[in-house]
Amino acid sequence: MNAQPLQTPRPRRAGRFWFITAVALLVFAATVSLGRWQLSRAAQKEALQAEIEAQKSQPPLDPQAFLALADAATVMHRTVRLRGLWLAPHTVYLDNRQMHGVPGFYVLTPFALEGTEQTVLIQRGWIQRNFSDRAKLEPIETPSGLVEVTARIAPPPAHLLELGKGDGAAAPAPAASAPVAATTAATPDIVGSSRIRQNLALEAFRAETGLPLRTDVSLQQTGPASEGLQRDWPAPALGVEKHYGYAFQWFGLSALVVLLYVWFQLIAPFRRARLARRG
Repeated sequence: MNAQPLQTPRPRRAGRFWFITAVALLVFAATVSLGRWQLSRAAQKEALQAEIEAQKSQPPLDPQAFLALADAATVMHRTVRLRGLWLAPHTVYLDNRQMHGVPGFYVLTPFALEGTEQTVLIQRGWIQRNFSDRAKLEPIETPSGLVEVTARIAPPPAHLLELGKGDGAAAPAPAASAPVAATTAATPDIVGSSRIRQNLALEAFRAETGLPLRTDVSLQQTGPASEGLQRDWPAPALGVEKHYGYAFQWFGLSALVVLLYVWFQLIAPFRRARLARRG
């Protein structure tokens, strides 16, 4: 009686094939879905960028239109033209802000609107840090009397992480909340009553100064460099390129799954079977 060679049962081989096929299909569907989701996020960010550019191209709002704004978010990044007074004693310097990759300070000064009791915080521009003396501030000019300012509606100043604090978003740095004399003693060479801070919460600043400050929005002054300040404000970081990069990675993984499946499930078994027939 001739011995028959042992063979792998076909049902087991077929079961393994269909299991791997199902897993490959699930991974392929998941990676394609994630890639498409990243593309949709990129499209949303591009639409937001288009909306920002459309707001910038609108004619400037006059003081009456600005004062009548109930929801500034609807006209974010639109230009306004205001008249009023700089409240220089309340100027604040936000530390660790960069322009063109150089560290320095954003200079913020409250602006009292002409003919009203309302005040708005204006991000006037940027000055470079003194690298030999952190507390020494470069000189800036603050015009006195009524001035006209052209600015762009912007969110309140961005909050940076403060080491050694909890959230820190609702409160200024300790040196900033101290009286002027104590602040000057802690950080000598600070000009007048201006103060260096890491962050500025508008609600807390309003309570600290007693000013009728609008807290839902700030303004970024536009125009060429002047008064010792630069105004090359960075564009909003929407991260469109990041989403395209993630989408490329997910679609690349999808293609890799297909290639591996075709090679190990179709081409490699076919080659083994052909070699076995020749042998």
